[in-house]
Amino acid sequence: MEKVYQIHAKDNVVVALSPLKKGDTVEVAGKSVTLNEDVPAGHKIAKEDIPQGKEIIKYGFPIGTAKSDIKLGSWVHSHNTKSKLGDLLEYSYHPEEAGEPPKKSDKKYTFKGYAREDGRAGIRNEVWIIPTVGCVNSIARVIEEKAQAFLKDFPNVEGVYAYSHPHGCSQLAEDHHRTQKFLAGLTHSPNAGAVLLLSLGCENNQPDQMKAAVGDITPGKMDYLVCQEVEDEITAGLEKVKTLMAFANKYKREELPVSKLVFGLKCGGSDGFSGITANPLVGAVADKLIAAGGTAILTEVPEMFGAETLLMNRCKDEATFKKTVDLINNFKNYFKSYGEKVDENPSPGNKAGGITTLEDKSLGCVQKGGTATVMDVLTYGDRAYEKGLLLLQGPGNDLVAANALAAAGADMVLFTTGRGTPFACPVPTVKISSNSRIANHKSNWIDFNAGALVEGATMEEKAEEFFEFLLAVASGEKHAKSEALDKHELAIFKDGVTL
Repeated sequence: MEKVYQIHAKDNVVVALSPLKKGDTVEVAGKSVTLNEDVPAGHKIAKEDIPQGKEIIKYGFPIGTAKSDIKLGSWVHSHNTKSKLGDLLEYSYHPEEAGEPPKKSDKKYTFKGYAREDGRAGIRNEVWIIPTVGCVNSIARVIEEKAQAFLKDFPNVEGVYAYSHPHGCSQLAEDHHRTQKFLAGLTHSPNAGAVLLLSLGCENNQPDQMKAAVGDITPGKMDYLVCQEVEDEITAGLEKVKTLMAFANKYKREELPVSKLVFGLKCGGSDGFSGITANPLVGAVADKLIAAGGTAILTEVPEMFGAETLLMNRCKDEATFKKTVDLINNFKNYFKSYGEKVDENPSPGNKAGGITTLEDKSLGCVQKGGTATVMDVLTYGDRAYEKGLLLLQGPGNDLVAANALAAAGADMVLFTTGRGTPFACPVPTVKISSNSRIANHKSNWIDFNAGALVEGATMEEKAEEFFEFLLAVASGEKHAKSEALDKHELAIFKDGVTL
């Protein structure tokens, strides 16, 4: 196995594939480089002298500039590198600079899912209890617990789940509206065969407002219970859930084209291998899905900073380009409105794994979007309607972003990680490791190991293997490991006053 990896021919740094010691010699582009200091796995090494102020190039693009002179063979990280990010930028649309999008596939992939009346398809057939306000979380959980006894009577229902969150009251204006949109989006999830919206009755998020936010929905899929209006909310809730389970039980798995699938794309706990293995693998799979007529949704707007022009130039038209510019600059304004710097990222875990600047993180992160054309840009709480690659407003926070993908209509979330995480969101959350060490160390969390890509495996073979695995998950033949863990907590993007 090679000791270092050069991502792009233009790069002036390489990535250590294993921990290296001062005095070790590595081969870079046909020449020997002796290390001046120890370099951890996933971290960068200068492959040439980099003078102070010169750009540090990785992925073929700048990830920052040198704070001081960096000698050939030196460790390149936070101590000698600074970000170039800062103020809002003006952008221009250059579609001629975009690469070729994935070609339509001749191979006919299918999966066994649940066809819904609105044209979508679910990969799970569950009944969800969604509180419109945090005050009734405990009631929702009791109803869920007691409803498990009904499952034996409804063999096509794969589970009854209550979700908890602290919102729905004491919120104002856009913050209040955002919560409503998110909850309404979950109500329409194709993985929910039926939904009970559970209200208290006196909250800001009034039932008539929530119903308006939900809009048109398949008759019979949703019911509503206002706890203050009934004497025994548990009994009333169980009666409604049993009726909803009977409705959901009519759905059966059937063979469907993969064009019905929607994958959410997310990363967390990234490391220096994420942009080499796991993220490009997810990008290749997203390309496969889109080439077959499906949809992939990329979020984490702060982790587009520094790589946003790569997405902008792939927009289908100038109107979509302008929406992408707004997506980026509005999020920068959100940072600045709280007095925060745009470059206050990566996290401590990211830095320990070898990611130095936000540009470094972003250039690896956006690879999850593959090479497809950007077809639409969604604001938080919007649902996906277009096919192809979509961008979704959302933060980098793992829980909030993954939940946003579920509310947008993702059947499952593909989550890449270099450090491991056990969390789950309402839809199956598949964990892809960037390195073999974490895949072996946390095999109870990791579903697929992309680390094999720096150990001799080819992208073509791993992408096909992974895609087939995802189709098995979509068909219910396999389950994401996170599905065995608790997925009850909703994480909603809050931005406003709490009364």
